[in-house]
Amino acid sequence: MTQFSNYCSLLLLFVIISCSGVEKANNRKSFSGVYPHLAMYNNEGECGTGAVVPWADQLWVITYGPHLPHGSSDKLYEITSGLEQIIRTESIGGTPANRMIHRESNQLFIGPYAIDQQGDVRVIPYPEMQGRHTGNARHLTDPENKIYYGTMEEGFYDVDVNDLSVTTYYKDGNSKQGKIDDTDSNEKTALLPGAHGKGLYSGQGVMVFSNNGESGNKALKQFDIEAGVLAEWDGRDWKVVRRNQFVEVTGSGGIYGNENPEDDPIWATGWDHKSVILGVRNAATGWDFYRLPKASHSYDGAHGWNTEWPRIRDIGTAEQPDYLMTMHGLFWRFPANFTHGNSAGIRPRSAYLKVIGDFARWNNQLVFGCDDSAQKEFLNKRKQKGNIEGPGQSNSNLWFADFSLPDRLGPATAEGAVWISEHIDPEVVSEPFLFSGWKHRSAWIHNEGVAPVYFKFEVDVEGTNQWREFKTLEVKNGQAINLIFNEKELGEWVRVSVDKPTQATVHFYYADEDRRGESTSELFDGMATVDTPETSAGLLWGLGDNRRALGILAGKADNSHFEEIGYYELDGEMNLVKKEDPQTAAFIREKFAIPKEVITLDEASVLVVDDQGRRWRLPKSKQAYSDLTNNGLLRICREVATERDLLNCAGTFYELPAENADGFAKIRPISSHNFRIFDYASYRGMLIMSGLQEDLPANSEHIISSEDGKVSVWAGVIDDLWKMGKPTGEGGPWKNTQVESGIPSDSYLIGFYDQRILKLTNESNLTVRFKIQAEPIGHGPWMTYREVELEGGETFNYEFPAGFQSRWIRFIADKNCQATAWLKYK
Repeated sequence: MTQFSNYCSLLLLFVIISCSGVEKANNRKSFSGVYPHLAMYNNEGECGTGAVVPWADQLWVITYGPHLPHGSSDKLYEITSGLEQIIRTESIGGTPANRMIHRESNQLFIGPYAIDQQGDVRVIPYPEMQGRHTGNARHLTDPENKIYYGTMEEGFYDVDVNDLSVTTYYKDGNSKQGKIDDTDSNEKTALLPGAHGKGLYSGQGVMVFSNNGESGNKALKQFDIEAGVLAEWDGRDWKVVRRNQFVEVTGSGGIYGNENPEDDPIWATGWDHKSVILGVRNAATGWDFYRLPKASHSYDGAHGWNTEWPRIRDIGTAEQPDYLMTMHGLFWRFPANFTHGNSAGIRPRSAYLKVIGDFARWNNQLVFGCDDSAQKEFLNKRKQKGNIEGPGQSNSNLWFADFSLPDRLGPATAEGAVWISEHIDPEVVSEPFLFSGWKHRSAWIHNEGVAPVYFKFEVDVEGTNQWREFKTLEVKNGQAINLIFNEKELGEWVRVSVDKPTQATVHFYYADEDRRGESTSELFDGMATVDTPETSAGLLWGLGDNRRALGILAGKADNSHFEEIGYYELDGEMNLVKKEDPQTAAFIREKFAIPKEVITLDEASVLVVDDQGRRWRLPKSKQAYSDLTNNGLLRICREVATERDLLNCAGTFYELPAENADGFAKIRPISSHNFRIFDYASYRGMLIMSGLQEDLPANSEHIISSEDGKVSVWAGVIDDLWKMGKPTGEGGPWKNTQVESGIPSDSYLIGFYDQRILKLTNESNLTVRFKIQAEPIGHGPWMTYREVELEGGETFNYEFPAGFQSRWIRFIADKNCQATAWLKYK
């Protein structure tokens, strides 16, 4: 009885301690799911999250630097259920993103580490297994005792799970010193085409490997060259399956490997300059491929660097699997039983902005490992950012969320093509393109050949690879048709063919209604509006030298200038404290000054001239933004997620791909607002913004104020920006403009907006015929949507149908005239 009482007392004590730990974790400060104290830093040019795996009652996380095949300052982290971060002393760093749970030995292999069920860690030294570890796979001939490792430069090994001895099959392609600089082009390897390895998986008698880039300097600038590879190895020889940029390779067994490797399908995701590519391997017939639209083009780039480990992972339970796929800025619902003969069920969920390296279900919630803030910023430079420095030290964080988050971020508007200005032979059928999951669906068909052509559309209604014709269109040579599909035209997949040789573009554009409205979430209460005469402001910089704080050169901003009041720092516990540090203050003042004259706000709209000299126009809102922008009182452009920028222009936030991913041509509006945001920056996985009103709301969870009450900043995450309200604005490429005959207007953004109303006015005395042209792709051909003849002084009013979608619009007049082309987005 005494022993039982002692046992009960110990059990009660254990429960109390455990509950206290949970309570302590719950009392930790978090901002939109990010806990600042869990931030992970290294001393490298980038600090991405390579893998996130629940194991041995804890969460295990690894980070990576950019090109470090021999180790680095990165760490292996153990996160307890109370959210205590333990840095494992066994850490040797590197550039790892591999993870696999080996059932037979009950071990987690993550990076160069093997972790048993008691949480004991063993290490495979880099001299024994050099390379940037990118994937693990079950062994083809001895799966009970060995696993495969693959590296980004095509080193392939097997590791004995018992003694961790290593057998080298193919030597890693890195030289002893690796790349001289992180921004050098990918090193060319001898084994396979492409570069920048990503995925590894096995089954059906083969090991499958992917890479998503290309070597050579051309790949650093052009996004649409041949790049990447999907390849497989049968234990003797390699076979190139397809020359495109591929990333994830997995199956229904996920992190464990397929349960029935002889028969279970293998999935692979990738992309090219046209759309996302999805592959599935069948044991009997080999590979079949499908195409999906892209929500974001920030992941493009022929070097492959902009795409950090998209995944397909089961976030459900053993009783109810639930596969989540991340690809090109969109969360997808992925069917657990996806095969060539059973391909129904892939559905878009919502768009996101964070760069996600891995994710998992842990403690009944979702946890995403992100790539938040890279000191190097690599090739992502442009004049709209000025000479701004990157963060002083690379860092990233985990992002916790409930299971509804993948359904409630940005609208799932997405687009992609099966052909872009390509030669097409008759009866050659396009790859299947996803046809289900959106309310509004349309296609642009452009016959760029010399004769009329019939385009035949077929659908696979149930995803069973049974096709039936449902529409055939004759398109004259040089003609473009915008085909809007109705709600009764159903099917999982659509494909296209032609009846005679031609050059053609067929591009699909899908959208749902944006239900956000124009009102801003109370999340942003306390941010100063654009009409506020004076605000609490500050230039922001994530400090270096392991200080791990955010430096703020604070002050007051009125409508004409910024006046400093002192230097402050925001620490890891989110305490905002005044500091005496003239050297850091001077550095921020010089290196983070807001640039002037990098965009133009004229009478018509916002004019941007990019680094290639291309001209783009964006909508405007209130006139007050013009003066504040011209006076250098609003940050215009900054990187707040690795290798893509956040543009804040005339009251709208935009996602802006790097120039090597086609930059402004692929810009995407996120939300419109009424705030005068002085500066914004990434810090410990959060988005920090300055530009707050003097009278702050009480008890805001997102506002941090200094001890002296003089300085305040807003803290959340970049994906909170969706809650500011749907994109709106007005403007156009012409306003009382002297137009030359046959000269197209500047390109004006029309994509991703909801209600779009055009007012086209001929302000001359002549009758003029105007072409209204659309460019839905960003790097595709311009297509004439319709032509309008207007007498002198006449106005054409037009509301675009909900099914009409295009990224850009422009206008051409057939005579010299004065005209206004004005678009209002509501």
